[in-house]
Amino acid sequence: MANLLYTEFLKLKRSKMFILSVIGSAVAPLMVAAAMYIQMKTELPTIIAEFDVLFLNTSIYAILLISPPLNGVITAYLYSREYTEDTLKNLLTIPVSRVGLLLSKWVLLFFWIMLLTLETWVLALLFGSLGQFTGLSEAMVSQTFSQFAVAGMLSFLLTTPIVLITLVFKNFVPSIIVTIAITLVNVMLATSEHRGLFPWVAALDIANGTLDPKYPPEVSYIGIAVTCLLGWIASIAYFNKADVH
Repeated sequence: MANLLYTEFLKLKRSKMFILSVIGSAVAPLMVAAAMYIQMKTELPTIIAEFDVLFLNTSIYAILLISPPLNGVITAYLYSREYTEDTLKNLLTIPVSRVGLLLSKWVLLFFWIMLLTLETWVLALLFGSLGQFTGLSEAMVSQTFSQFAVAGMLSFLLTTPIVLITLVFKNFVPSIIVTIAITLVNVMLATSEHRGLFPWVAALDIANGTLDPKYPPEVSYIGIAVTCLLGWIASIAYFNKADVH
């Protein structure tokens, strides 16, 4: 397992995908901070830009709009690479566990997503400081860091359906289509009282503590857990039985 994970890290070092993902993850904090700064400088009477609004809006854009397609592309990249490079059949001639191979990629995916989440939070903090936004405190720094970390972990758990789709179709396109559809649903449900029923929106509300009281919180937690487990179990079952040509 450790050797597989190390190999995945080495392959990632030679790839441009990581740099592209870092750039993509910077979009939300940059866009939100820039919009708030422009509004602060142009609106009359003068509007004071505050850090709590910056962090909240950044999390909304990052988790609901940026994260699904970005995480989907990363997931598809990791799990389709051996197919596109036609190296899977050679890799499996070595005594390598198929489950171990899937798991090593999932562990790498976890660190990748969490690093991008941390980047988003740090950039929001940095841009807000450069723009002289108000209201920052140690308590806010700690709270927002925890919220972003939870959102990142929940977003990671929701990648398992994309893993399955990638393994079945063996390329990027279906995964991208699905994540675009998820993003559209996120937008439609963002202000709905039923948003807690959709795992990708519920992840944001759980992280920010804004679940709608219409449904018990357990419904959202169970939805995310079931989505994650079904996706992972189906991925393992399919990959173990799939023929490699």
